[in-house]
Amino acid sequence: MKIMNDIYGIHHVTAIASDPQRTVDFYTSVLGLRLVKLTVNFDDPTTYHLYFGDELGRPGTILTFFPWSEAPKGHRGTGQVITTSFLISEKSIDFWQTRLKKNQVTFNGPFKRFDEQVLSLYDPDGLEIELVSHSSAQDRGVNVWNGAGIPSEHAVRGFYSVAISEEGFERTASILTQELGFTYVGQEKSRFRYKIQDSEAGASIVDVLCLPYTPLGYIGVGSVHHVAFRTTTDDNQKSLRANIIKAGLNATPIIDRMYFHSVYFREPGGVLFEIATDPPGFTVDQKSSELGARLMLPKWLEPERKNLEKILPRLRLSNTRKGSEFEK
Repeated sequence: MKIMNDIYGIHHVTAIASDPQRTVDFYTSVLGLRLVKLTVNFDDPTTYHLYFGDELGRPGTILTFFPWSEAPKGHRGTGQVITTSFLISEKSIDFWQTRLKKNQVTFNGPFKRFDEQVLSLYDPDGLEIELVSHSSAQDRGVNVWNGAGIPSEHAVRGFYSVAISEEGFERTASILTQELGFTYVGQEKSRFRYKIQDSEAGASIVDVLCLPYTPLGYIGVGSVHHVAFRTTTDDNQKSLRANIIKAGLNATPIIDRMYFHSVYFREPGGVLFEIATDPPGFTVDQKSSELGARLMLPKWLEPERKNLEKILPRLRLSNTRKGSEFEK
């Protein structure tokens, strides 16, 4: 049964990094995102969980990291999210080429794909990032975070899309269209594009790359751990979970992640999908002006704060428009 209006696009993408300080520096000082939450991996509290996004970390803008310094390097291949794409203004390509060169970040492009212009680059751990120039940016410029000296008109607008690499695309396409409400909108070579139609939220595109002769990838440093799709209410999430199970896929129970509620399942090609609720959001335990300024822990981990602060590496943070620094 096809689900309509329950999924509104991408909620967040979670990847694996090696060095938390280097990750903070790149995403705040180079890409100009805001560190909206400094917390820990609730399943592994001795590791940070870093959240970057727009001014409030709104769904559709959130890139998160588990910095696992001892993890092996990931290998790109099928069964993975291989590219995470951010949206920029149509007039911002020149600005970003200049900025990336200034920060000694190697990039490819710009090149044309569908009706967009693309700059492709890699973060310090080898995670592939794209900056996509598209007309839809004009509708998503209200809540940008103009950090690191980036003018608002050139700031990142949140996600544009994710690209999934698969050995075959039909079964994955079936889950996207029949269970999550995406619509097939076009093909360019081996890239099949799916979109949430009539979504005002943005960040509504998933590209499936059919690469049958590519080896299976494995997750590690520099790769995406999972992609989460957004829904607005707990009731919608329950309905989506029930339909995923009816489709023959295993889904976790609903898990409280404090800033959203989560259900996880693997699509047929092996990519870990999540359905995450928009509420309660990152201001549930901090004022908007204080987001990312200190280590935040859920109540059940507060008794361990002193021990965790001894274990977790100390970070230098710069998280305001004026770039003032503070430490955890």
